[in-house]
Amino acid sequence: MRLHINIDHVATIRQARRTDEPDPVRAAVLAELGGADGITVHLREDRRHIQDRDVRLLMETVRTGINLELAASPEMVRLGIELRPMAVTLVPERREEVTTEGGLNLTDSGARARLEAAVTALRDAGITVSLFVDPDNATLDACLETGADAVELHTGQWAECWNGAQVKDRDAASAVYQAVRRASAHGRSLGLAVHAGHGLTYENVAPVAALHDIEELNIGHSVVSRAVLVGMERAVSEMKETIIRAREQAIGV
Repeated sequence: MRLHINIDHVATIRQARRTDEPDPVRAAVLAELGGADGITVHLREDRRHIQDRDVRLLMETVRTGINLELAASPEMVRLGIELRPMAVTLVPERREEVTTEGGLNLTDSGARARLEAAVTALRDAGITVSLFVDPDNATLDACLETGADAVELHTGQWAECWNGAQVKDRDAASAVYQAVRRASAHGRSLGLAVHAGHGLTYENVAPVAALHDIEELNIGHSVVSRAVLVGMERAVSEMKETIIRAREQAIGV
């Protein structure tokens, strides 16, 4: 299982003072040294954290590969094509949200058409495209029809079932987990690469990491939070070890 580290919130700390530190590019280098298999950044339309300069320098510096999260707007898609990252994950975006809330809407015909146009343009440029969606089988069927290469399952509801290392409601957690499990299996059966992310922490990641149909996790806030205390390299290494241990236990190693 690949671990991609989202470094957005390194930039959030920097932008709080509109200064030049901490530098997300340096954080990405340390994340790779800690064992990250890729770096994820969300270049939002309002540029609230990651800036264009960051992405351009990351493209020159990161050795593993950049997964660039973008809104499916014409402006952001054009920028993605110009930058040519390893992969683009199309995500919903609302100005008033604190962070991404829920997956893409593939039921609205207008939104679906814009999404299909974005997928086509990016894939024609040779960029792998993933769609950030809720864990729902019908939604995954629609993702396949857009021509996307992969899906990233939104694990926010799973995260909401936890309070630190404790499950708040076991029945609710079980229902959400089974939805993620079914969606990951269905996505893989369709030939889509299946990723997952949002709200995953050191305490709640193990059950998700144990799902063999998921091949990549995108984790940011929890790792950056720990990095503030122990350093980025160690924080990434500890998350990677947690994921490997969960994977090995799932297959009986």
